[in-house]
Amino acid sequence: MKPALKLGVSQQLSLTPQLRQAIRLLQLSAVELEIEIREALESNPLLEQDESGEDGDAEALPPEAAPADERASAAAGDPGDDAPHGDDLPEWSEDTGEFSFDRPRGSGSGTDAEGDSLEARTAAPQSLADYLQWQLNLTPLSARDRAIAEALIESLDEDGYLRDPLEAIRAALDPSVHASIEEIEAVRHRLQRFDPPGVASRDLRECLLVQIGQLDPGTPHLELARDLADRHLELLAREQQRLAGRLGVSAEDFAGATALLRGLNPRPGNAVGEAITEYVVPDAYAAKHDGRWRVRLNPSCTPSLAVNRDYERMAAASRGSDGSYLKGRLQEARWLIRSLAQRGDTLLKVASCIVRQQSAFLDYGPEAMRPLTLREVADEIGVHESTVSRITTRKYLHTPRGTYEFKHFFSVGLATSEGGEASATAIRAMIRKLVEEESATRPMSDAAIAVELNRRGIAVARRTVAKYREAMNIPASSDRCRLG
Repeated sequence: MKPALKLGVSQQLSLTPQLRQAIRLLQLSAVELEIEIREALESNPLLEQDESGEDGDAEALPPEAAPADERASAAAGDPGDDAPHGDDLPEWSEDTGEFSFDRPRGSGSGTDAEGDSLEARTAAPQSLADYLQWQLNLTPLSARDRAIAEALIESLDEDGYLRDPLEAIRAALDPSVHASIEEIEAVRHRLQRFDPPGVASRDLRECLLVQIGQLDPGTPHLELARDLADRHLELLAREQQRLAGRLGVSAEDFAGATALLRGLNPRPGNAVGEAITEYVVPDAYAAKHDGRWRVRLNPSCTPSLAVNRDYERMAAASRGSDGSYLKGRLQEARWLIRSLAQRGDTLLKVASCIVRQQSAFLDYGPEAMRPLTLREVADEIGVHESTVSRITTRKYLHTPRGTYEFKHFFSVGLATSEGGEASATAIRAMIRKLVEEESATRPMSDAAIAVELNRRGIAVARRTVAKYREAMNIPASSDRCRLG
């Protein structure tokens, strides 16, 4: 074969140190950010607190009052700066994943510059995601499977269940990871063998079966318990006596099998971090003034730093090794200040967008919550969806109705008879209200609740009502009747 020379042009994304820093700061909670700032002040002599700073008092203007070119000017910044700006942040999501050490909990890079300190890691309570991520870091997996596993972990609810469809998981993956549904399902089954057992299950049946499968094969009544969990779970909650006779088992064996099932954990996610009290510091405040909702950042969560002028002049005049050291520290100080400003700007934009979109919820309550996705917010403020995901993680908004995590305001939508959509949060609130108003002697079944919601124009199936009811820890109608 005749050798030939071919020329081609390709693009390769590389993350600058300042961009990595900006991405990492986006993900830090208020407590972690405070620790980060304190460590920076102690280690860098060119940094100091800016007592005259007013950044923390920034207030979002209503949409009508905001300049039309505000978004463009905020993203452009100083043309001479090489620090990251809003337009730089979206590019990170197109990477192959080799920079996974930039996650808040790290992947074990171990470097002081890139990873969190021990103080930062221990300051925050260990969540289910943290615990699973720690196990994932110890599990030999390919980079592809690891990316899928991380996406699955981020999608788990507080009980440890995977409520999102696998298609949504695939869509949330990095564009470079073209995973099939079969691949995602295989990784999910791998996660189910993590501790706590049963995590990443789709429903209660699957969760119990996973836990039963990890018991000693010689456990008494194991097979009967497996059969009950697999085929008779709903009947078990309502007709225990009739079920025992139908299966043709003795009362002793049936009692032993049900006792074995009661010893399992129906909410494996609750087994992690139960004894830890988490203190929430709001990152932003929402209040109504003159009939308009306005957002204000928490000054304590938006620290104002400045470069020490004396050291700056010394760095400019120094030569040799001392000059190199001071100039390096000066550059680090400027990068940090700009990254903090970018973080505060993005946080304010996201919080303001959420408040505008969910003003009905703030005015009327959970039943008025509208469907909202990360993409909608990202499109409105002009950033990438992944940026919104990072800035809404472990960030809290204080409102007259209470303090909520930013992610509380995001919800999928279900179709209504009028052609619109109702958020899952609003539907759960309706279900709770129906249960609270029902007769104590004749509680509404899941089917009856579904019929009532359909009468109100919300097309929802009985199984969906059951899923939402269980997520709110509301007992089944038979149990509510006994309680009543």
